[in-house]
Amino acid sequence: MSKIECSVSNCSHNKKSSCYANRVNVSGKAAENNEQTCCGSFLNKLLYSDLTNNVFSGGSCDSLICYVETCKHNSNSMCDLEQIEISGVEANMYDRTACQSFELK
Repeated sequence: MSKIECSVSNCSHNKKSSCYANRVNVSGKAAENNEQTCCGSFLNKLLYSDLTNNVFSGGSCDSLICYVETCKHNSNSMCDLEQIEISGVEANMYDRTACQSFELK
């Protein structure tokens, strides 16, 4: 189970820097650096309100899917890190976020 530290304060799933999405998708299939990755689960709080009541688990997100084939932490589309960090200051779209834990193979 991965823990997602999130500094994207305007994401609907963010509650005190923890992600409460039912599932997080990190994308950027052929990324060469963290700026070429993104959180595909980002939802702008201005449009979707506060979505931090995760009904499928007891708390923060426990399902992390990684589509970044070039990351050394990707193991069969699952992240092998105990914790990752997602960033995106004042993001208004998912492509303005990034996985700060990305490391090129």
